[in-house]
Amino acid sequence: MWLKPLLHRHFTLLLPPRILNHRGFIMNFFLKQLNADAQETAGAAEEAAAEPTATTNVPVEAPVAETVATAHDDFDWSIDKRNVAIYNDSEREKYDKVYDATFRTFNDGELVNGIVVGLTKTDAVINIGFKSDGLISLNEFRDAPIQIGDEVEIMVVEKEDRNGHLNLSRRQARISRAWEKIVESHKSGEVVTGTVTSKTKGGLIVDVFGMETFLPGSQIDVKPVTDYDQFVGKTMEFKVVKVNETIKNAVVSHKALIESDIEAQRAEIIAKLEKGQVLEGTIKNITDFGAFMDLGGLDGLLYITDISWGRINHPSEVLKLDQKLNVVVLDFDDDKKRISLGLKQLTPHPWDVLAENIQEGNTVKGKVVNIEDYGAFLEIMPGVEGLVHVSEITWANTPVNAKEFFQLGNEHEAKIVTLDKDSRKMSLSIKQLSDDPWSTIEDKYPVDSRHSGVVKNITPYGVFVEMAPGIGGMIHISDLSWLKRLNHPSEYTKVGENIDVIILNIDKDGRKLQLGHKQLEEDPWNSLGETFPVGSVHEGTVIKKDDKGAVVSLPYGLEGFAPARHLAKEDGTTIAAEETNQFVVIEFDRNEKRIVLSHARIWERAKQEEFETEKKEKKAEAEKTQKAVKTIQSKVEKATLGDLGVLADLKKKLESGEGN
Repeated sequence: MWLKPLLHRHFTLLLPPRILNHRGFIMNFFLKQLNADAQETAGAAEEAAAEPTATTNVPVEAPVAETVATAHDDFDWSIDKRNVAIYNDSEREKYDKVYDATFRTFNDGELVNGIVVGLTKTDAVINIGFKSDGLISLNEFRDAPIQIGDEVEIMVVEKEDRNGHLNLSRRQARISRAWEKIVESHKSGEVVTGTVTSKTKGGLIVDVFGMETFLPGSQIDVKPVTDYDQFVGKTMEFKVVKVNETIKNAVVSHKALIESDIEAQRAEIIAKLEKGQVLEGTIKNITDFGAFMDLGGLDGLLYITDISWGRINHPSEVLKLDQKLNVVVLDFDDDKKRISLGLKQLTPHPWDVLAENIQEGNTVKGKVVNIEDYGAFLEIMPGVEGLVHVSEITWANTPVNAKEFFQLGNEHEAKIVTLDKDSRKMSLSIKQLSDDPWSTIEDKYPVDSRHSGVVKNITPYGVFVEMAPGIGGMIHISDLSWLKRLNHPSEYTKVGENIDVIILNIDKDGRKLQLGHKQLEEDPWNSLGETFPVGSVHEGTVIKKDDKGAVVSLPYGLEGFAPARHLAKEDGTTIAAEETNQFVVIEFDRNEKRIVLSHARIWERAKQEEFETEKKEKKAEAEKTQKAVKTIQSKVEKATLGDLGVLADLKKKLESGEGN
C-alpha cells in the first residue's frame, strides 16, 4: 500500500501535465503496473524455492560462452515482462504530438459546441473534445430539456479551476451570444422580440435572446402608462435604443416602434392632406385652449374657437376623451407637421341661416355669455349674439354697472334695435320693452310734488334716488338737511333706505330730476334767530372735536361750531368730546346757516361783570363822598385866627371826652 502513493508521486513528476489531466488513465496505468510487479515478484520466489541448495565444497565449472542461433533474434529485448517500453527523447516527442493531436485547444471565455455524453440527477456531462469532460448543472437547461447525444452551445469559463476541473456554462454562453445579437441589433436598428418577465422600479424587465434588458416606463407606449402589471408575461417587439459595453446593459423601447409606425402613417397622411378635407379623428387630450385629435398616426389641434359657433368656456363642455368625430382641415404646415382642425365649419354659419323671427323690432330671449363695462352680450342662438349697451338697460339717467346688473348664464328678454347681417352685429335693448316714462314725466311727477324713493347710489356730492323703474333723480348734499352740516351724504342716509323727496326741477331733455329732502319742511333758520340770538346761553354736547374746534349739538337738532380757543374752562382745562356744558352764541348767520359758540365767554363775561360791578360801586362811593364834602364846604364860613384858637381848644376837649 505504501508503494501506490510513492509511484503516484513518481509518475506525476515524470508525466507531462496534459497527460495528468486524464486522471482515469493515470490511475489505471498505476494499477496495472502494480499488479504486474506483484506477479513477477511472486514467480521469482517460487523458482527460488524449487531449486536444490548446493554445497559450498562442490567446485563449479566456469560456463563456456557459446552462441546459439534462435528464431527470436529480431525480438526487442528492451521490453520487460510488464510490456513497458522505454522511449528515447525523439520517440517521446513524436508520440506526444500524436497524443496532442487527439485533443482541441480552447481559451477561457470561448464559445464552443459540445455533446451531451451523460446525465446525472443534477448535472449534464458535456464532451467538447478536450482532455476531460465538463459538468453543467441541469438548472441551466430548464428552458430547453436535453438528452444524451444532443449538441449544445456552451462557454469555456475555465479550462482548469482550482480543483483541476473543466468549468463550462450554458447560461453564460446564452448571455454572451444574446449580448452579441443585442449589440448587432442596436447597430443595425433591427427589431427584436422579447418577453416581459417582471416589473421593476421605473419600468419593466424584458428577456431578449435570453438576456435581461430594461424597458423604461416612458418607452412602453406613446401614451402615459400607469399600470405596468398588465404587460408582465407578454411577448412584444422592441427596438434596442441604448447599450453599455462596460457593464453589458441594454435599454429597449416599444414606444420607438410605435412612433416609427406613426411617423410612416403621418407621412402618408400629410402627402394626401388638403385644406377643406374632412377626416375622422379621436379626441386624445383636452386642454383649456382646445383639443388634440388622433387622425390615425397624425395629431391635429381643434382650437376652442373652432369647436362651436357659440361661446364655450371650456372644450370639455362639448367634447369628451376618446370621442370620435369628423373634422375639417383648416390649415397645415408640412415642415412643423401641424394641422389645424375645425368642427363648427362642418355646419353653416348661424348668421347665414337666421330664423325669420329675428328681425328689427322683434322681441327675443337670450342667455348672458359675456359681460363688459359697456354692456352685456346675449346669445340668441349658438353663434348669434347681440349687445345690450348700458344705456339700453333702463330709462333712468343714473349710471348702471353692467357687471352688477347682469350675471353669466342668466336669461333676459330684449328688443332688437338694429340688425346687420353683413357685419354680423345686433344691438338689443331691455328698456324699450316698456314705454318711455319720460314722455309723460310732467303728468306723474310735477314740480313741488312729493314722492318716496329708494336710495340707489351715494356719491360725495349727492344721493341718487329711484322712485319708479327708469325714473329717478339726485338730491344734492346741501338739500338733505336744514340744520346738519354734512361732510358726506352717507352720514345722513344709506343705500337701500327709503327717503321722502320733493321735485324741485325737471330736465326732460337731459332726463334728470332735481330732488330735495329738506324742502319738505320750512326753513327753521327763519325762526331760529329768535331762539338763538347772539349772547344767549344754551346747553350743548360736543359730538365731534378736532384741532380747529368742536361741533356742538344744540336743542331742536341744531348744530353749532365752537373754535378751539373758546373751549377753555375757567380752571385751565378744555371741554372734551361727549361732554355737556354751557355755551353762549357769539355769532348767528341765517344765510350761511352757521352758529358760532363759546364756553370761555361765559366765565370770562362773569368775571368782567363782577369787575365792572365792583368798579361801579367804587365809583359811586367816591362820587358820594365827593358830594358830601362839597356840601359841607359850601356851608362852612371862612375862619379867623381867633376862631382857629377856639376851635383848637374845642377839639382837645372833645378828644379828652372821648377818652373818658
